[in-house]
Amino acid sequence: MAFLSEYGLFLAKVVTLLVALLIPLLVVASTVARRGHRDTAPPEFEVVKLNDQLDDYQQQLVEATLAEGELKSHRKQRRKEEKKRAKTAVKAASKQPRPRTFVLDFDGDIKASAVASLRHEITALLRLLKPSDEVVVRLESGGGMVHSYGLAASQLNRLIEQQIPLTICVDKVAASGGYMMAAVANKIVAAPFALIGSIGVVAQLPNFNRLLRDNKVDFELYTAGEYKRTVTMFGENNDQGRAKFQQELEQTHQLFQQFVANARPQLDVAAVATGEAWYGQQALSLGLVDQLATSDDYLVAAAAERDVYQLTTLQKRSWQEKLGVAAQQSVEQLASRWLGRATQRPPV
Repeated sequence: MAFLSEYGLFLAKVVTLLVALLIPLLVVASTVARRGHRDTAPPEFEVVKLNDQLDDYQQQLVEATLAEGELKSHRKQRRKEEKKRAKTAVKAASKQPRPRTFVLDFDGDIKASAVASLRHEITALLRLLKPSDEVVVRLESGGGMVHSYGLAASQLNRLIEQQIPLTICVDKVAASGGYMMAAVANKIVAAPFALIGSIGVVAQLPNFNRLLRDNKVDFELYTAGEYKRTVTMFGENNDQGRAKFQQELEQTHQLFQQFVANARPQLDVAAVATGEAWYGQQALSLGLVDQLATSDDYLVAAAAERDVYQLTTLQKRSWQEKLGVAAQQSVEQLASRWLGRATQRPPV
């Protein structure tokens, strides 16, 4: 028992030391990243026509499987077909241009950092899009900070307000803040085993007050305003602070539910706003998504009838900014792993 007690004390000291080291590192990294972001030149876009990319994939496989004698005649025939197709496309475009689909990617972290690119991409598209066009966002996110994902959802809502059809494709996960974003769309397409939902709010933090007190370390916190600070990691928490913190979580949950209800009025929000996440097949039966398919299936089908373009933001960073962003992302990824363990589904 003495060994376990000493080991537990040692482990607590190590955790305290790590927290004490990580917090200043995160502050410094965030400061460097923010300064770099303010000084960074406007982003540049890379646009790839996915129709051409799919044709290239097909041709590579065809040529790889042809006998050597057939390859020359195949390439000659292909050039003829390409010329004919180009002439046909020019004539068709002059009469009735093909509708377009623009594809964006959003890979969300706790802070929804990808919104920095998303806002520029949507601003650029809104200057170009027509009602016949469509925007597809390939979304992957397990959620994070409420205000960050609220902003990301608001950026997507700009498309809805301009009556531009918006489709969200989820291959792996759109949970919590990720589902808040997805709910904005006209259509949600999910892979059969994508995790969907988690309409809830979570907050957790360790408290080291007893450890500090046992080691004769004082922690002093000064505030102005009754509820400026409700619970802390190092101070002594009380029932009043805990109750207020829980009240704030409930209020946030109510706002989340109302947001989803407004975006998807056909959904029985009360039945799904339990904090649970469901696999795509279950989510479809609950009304959380509208279609089961991978983003690949959806875009390949779209390319048969539309011109499909993938839009990506390219941003050059200074070495100072790269260092700051790398340090910040390392800390955030560590936090994401710990947060993810609380809601992780069992392995298959």
